[in-house]
Amino acid sequence: FKKYPHLKGHYGTAWPNQREEMPQFNGPILFTTNCLVPPLSSYKAKVFTTGAVGFDGCRHIAEVDGKKDFSELIALAKTCAPPTQLGDGKPLLTGCGHEAVLSLAGTVIDLINSGKIRRFVVMAGCDGRDKEREYYTEFAKALPKDTVILTAGCAKFRYNSLDLGDIEGIPRVLDAGQCNDCYSLVAIALALADAFKCGVNDLPISYNIAWYEQKAVLVLLALLHLGVKNIMLGPTLPKFVSPAVLDVLVKTFNLQPSTTVEADLVTLNCV
Repeated sequence: FKKYPHLKGHYGTAWPNQREEMPQFNGPILFTTNCLVPPLSSYKAKVFTTGAVGFDGCRHIAEVDGKKDFSELIALAKTCAPPTQLGDGKPLLTGCGHEAVLSLAGTVIDLINSGKIRRFVVMAGCDGRDKEREYYTEFAKALPKDTVILTAGCAKFRYNSLDLGDIEGIPRVLDAGQCNDCYSLVAIALALADAFKCGVNDLPISYNIAWYEQKAVLVLLALLHLGVKNIMLGPTLPKFVSPAVLDVLVKTFNLQPSTTVEADLVTLNCV
């Protein structure tokens, strides 16, 4: 943001709200990854795609000789009105990737050793339209004040606007960014394991992952590849998890579905 003054920050909430929020943004939107829902016909002219993303009726910016030409998108942006403010305009902290968090590693480790940070809870993943996903809002509200949420992906919009405070300057919601930034959460966990000279499963970290689509599945597979156990997945299990697959995941990794806020706080050692 300091290097590019025209880069202003984040706009919008979770993917199900695109059709309502795009027209309020006013300007062109470039999709570089999935989670694109069919845009309103009145806004298609401002929707661009690139890379693996594409949608009928939207302009696609292809790579030619190793370069992409964004001049058409930039020219359109210069003719558009500024974005309309969403919500109450309250600033939300993001950008808490592994480099930012680990730059404060000494402070974080001291807070853990002193018991002021008793537990981290990874609440990364996807959001959806289902009412049952309000579970994640209530779970975040119910967490004790000595816990810190590590998040990435649009699941965060269920709780990132809550006033959960901080622990001696460390925000209780550390938002690494979008789904792809879940790598940062893994990097933080591995760095803490190295600092405390223990295995990743010995850290005071619980995992309550919100599943919806393929990127969240990749997050889960990455955690399993690292040998992380006792992951909670919800609000429903993926359809591809057959009884046989579930049996393997439960026996090998103690994977478990979410149930109720009260019960899961106990299961995940948060209270």
